[in-house]
Amino acid sequence: MAVSTVRRRRLGEELRRLREQAMIAADTAADATGMSLAKLNRIENARTAAKIEDVNKLLDHYGCDDEEFRASLIAITKDGSKRGWWLSYRDVINVSATDLIMLETEASTFKTYEPSFIPGLFQTAEYARLVIDRLRTTKTGTVDDLVQVRMARQSILTRPNPVELWAVIHEATLRAIANRPDIMGPQLDKLLTLSRLANVSIQVMPTGAAIHPGMSGSFALLGFPQRKDLDVVFVEGMLAGFWIEDPADVELYRAKFQEITAEALSVDSSIEFITAQRELIK
Repeated sequence: MAVSTVRRRRLGEELRRLREQAMIAADTAADATGMSLAKLNRIENARTAAKIEDVNKLLDHYGCDDEEFRASLIAITKDGSKRGWWLSYRDVINVSATDLIMLETEASTFKTYEPSFIPGLFQTAEYARLVIDRLRTTKTGTVDDLVQVRMARQSILTRPNPVELWAVIHEATLRAIANRPDIMGPQLDKLLTLSRLANVSIQVMPTGAAIHPGMSGSFALLGFPQRKDLDVVFVEGMLAGFWIEDPADVELYRAKFQEITAEALSVDSSIEFITAQRELIK
């Protein structure tokens, strides 16, 4: 399976930018690196996965002497050879979901605001089953298949070198489905258990909070260890999600997330709130 379409697109954009910055025509670059012009165009336009050897040749020809940047592009290229657990579900999940899963496995940080649901990386199987069954818009795959995918995604929280996850969850989400204590009780228990992990921070956005950027909707900001300017934002939609990749736009989301966390309850107060809410459920 090829590298995610998001990362492949970023790789192509960066290679094209370097070529144009060096004022080298595409056909000249292709000849100098021993590839066809058609192949170079496919790489730059994200229509094919690049090989490490080809990327290194292009970077050499473009005079790229930023070793950190080179390493980040090579890391993206290497991801094209990964064969993750999600391959078993390629007929069940759509492209944007596949991209999200692949990028989650690479990410070092994951920051999310969720006004309507418990974040997928925190959900119990029964909570996930209820949400997926009510919201899914396609009949591809079974609900059980999609629940299994969601549960498998959560391994990034407990793997060696786990992702650092910072989530802000709206108070209303924690009060939802109060008529299903069999689902919400265990779900709140799971939140409290996960909150004890050193790599997990949970904040609650109170109902009475002032107007804040999170009122525009949910989003997730994924950060990567190579370079900050390769971070991306995922915004989920009804049919599929979309990605925000422009570094300036990503920085805007990063700043807005800080505003959201400033408006939310502190981590300690949030855990107290979740604990109190759990005690109300019999």
